[in-house]
This record gives sequence, C-alpha cells and structure tokens, in this order.
Amino acid sequence: MIRYVLFDLDDTLLDFKAGEAIAFSSALEKFGITPNEQMVERYHEINSMLWKRLELQEIGREELMSRRFGMLFQEFSIDLDGIEVEKCYEHELSLQHIFMPGALSILEELYGSYELYMVSNGSTDIQNRRLDDSGLRRYFRSIFISQELGAEKPSARFFDIVFSEITGFRRDQAIIVGDSLSSDIRGGKNAGILTCHFASRGAVSYDEVVPDHVIYSLSELSALLKRL
Repeated sequence: MIRYVLFDLDDTLLDFKAGEAIAFSSALEKFGITPNEQMVERYHEINSMLWKRLELQEIGREELMSRRFGMLFQEFSIDLDGIEVEKCYEHELSLQHIFMPGALSILEELYGSYELYMVSNGSTDIQNRRLDDSGLRRYFRSIFISQELGAEKPSARFFDIVFSEITGFRRDQAIIVGDSLSSDIRGGKNAGILTCHFASRGAVSYDEVVPDHVIYSLSELSALLKRL
C-alpha cells in the first residue's frame, strides 16, 4: 500500500518549459536582444547538457548558472555579460507558475489520503517564489529543494536526507512521480522506492532507466496508487 507520494515540480506539476520560454525571452529583451527560434533551441540544449552534468556530479550548481548564458552568447557572438543576464533570467523565471494540465485536480484528490512531499532540483529562491505564488505549498507535508539540501536528484544522498526528515518513513510504501528519467526515475531507483514516469509528451523509449509505472496524464495517478 502506498502512503508517501513524492512529486517532482518542474514539468510534473508546473509547466517549466512554458515558463522557461517566457522568462528567457523576457530577460533577453531587457538587454535589447529579441531571441529567434534557433537561439532558444540552442539555449535548451546547453542548459540540458549542463543539468545532466550536474546530476552526474561533474559540475556544481554555481558553475551551471554562471556558464549557460556565457556559452550561448559566445556561440551567437553576442556582447553581453552572461552573469548579469542570468540574474535577470532567474528573477523572470521565479514569476512563472503555469500549471500542468490536471495538476491541481490530482493534488486535491490525493490530499488527505496520502502524505504528499515535494522533491525538486532547483534554486531555493526561484522554487519557493513559484510555490508561494501558485498556491501549491499547502498540499505538501514538506518541500525538499536540492539547493537547500546540498544534494541533487538522482543522488542517494538527496533521498537519504529526504527520508530522514519523514517520520516513520518506509521505502516499501513510497513512490516518486516525475517527468525526468535521469533525475526522478533514476533517483527513485537509486533510493529503492517505486517510480512513476509522467510521460506528458507521449510515448518514450526506455533503455537505460525503466520506470516501474508510466502515466500519460496526471488524472491516471489516483487509480494507479489505489492498485499498488
């Protein structure tokens, strides 16, 4: 029987990709740059690459934040200070809290029947502002943000800290729900709990990391939990 449900935040409950696009364009426009589709796509590639290196513990959070815009501007021969643009971008991102379809409905349905926890890789200030503005905070017993914990998903250390903070926690009664195979699903596997991949954008090829369960809509989650 499932008692503890650990939710990822970005692209699971809040639409990070949509918020990121708005924040990216808004930040660059403040510095006189109107980004084109090629620039936006390249930023996504650079950012994704750096986040994967962070998950593998090859780089630290500060290096990720300090490099991504600098790398982009170098490729596009843009004479801007990447650190200054990064600060503006982080502020703009903190203002974005677009819900994934069905997010509020599933939280309302599960609230009170399960112990809900938030487990997020992200910056403390950005995530806390988004959680406050979205009203999501009230659904969760505790919220765990990687910058505060000093460890990132999928590391076992991240989950060890989370589990130590949950009174009476049992791994065999827990499941993590998230969109990322590399952080949420691999992290859940590393931690010895059930995993549920939220494949909101359609079917995925599972090669190295195979989740225990897959849902394509958050509305499917309640029925899944009742079966477990």
